[in-house]
Amino acid sequence: MTEENLFRDRLSRCLAGKRHVEPERPGFHRAGVLVPLVDSGGIQELIFTQRTETVETHKGQIAFPGGVADAADENIVATAVRELEEETGIARWAVRTVGLLDDLATPTGFLITPVVGVFDNLPSMAPNPEEVAEVFTVPLEFFLDTRNRTVERHSLQGVEREGWRYTHQGRTIWGATAVIIRSLLLRLERT
Repeated sequence: MTEENLFRDRLSRCLAGKRHVEPERPGFHRAGVLVPLVDSGGIQELIFTQRTETVETHKGQIAFPGGVADAADENIVATAVRELEEETGIARWAVRTVGLLDDLATPTGFLITPVVGVFDNLPSMAPNPEEVAEVFTVPLEFFLDTRNRTVERHSLQGVEREGWRYTHQGRTIWGATAVIIRSLLLRLERT
């Protein structure tokens, strides 16, 4: 079995058996994001987008492809895959979804379901210039090295919270995206 298949099997095992319950959060917008992992010659990398300064929310932030669920979406996985295609130009059929991470409620009113998807190699892309300023990859190993992480404590709406911040090649990854990365790493540590 190749190293790529071993990682994909490990990832599938750590996400298997997790029953997803869509919690109700009145006033929150349901959203799905794709956590895209690609095997680049035996090195697993996460694909990120940098949002433009003209999008409605989260201007200029580093994020996973994703957005609000449409009534036409069959489920939240369909939302994440549709948004991947709309934002990056990566064809829906190119990704294989392997599972879900825990939902995340954001202070900005979104209830996000992270959908983990894998690619055998880096797919061709045509980013939507209205939404995406840049698409780039970061090796998963970078996030596993605790020296690359800053842990911050802050108070939000009277609740003490812990947040993570990663800086890779001048790009800062923080907020919900960093929480999702941390959730993925914790799952991988358990397998």
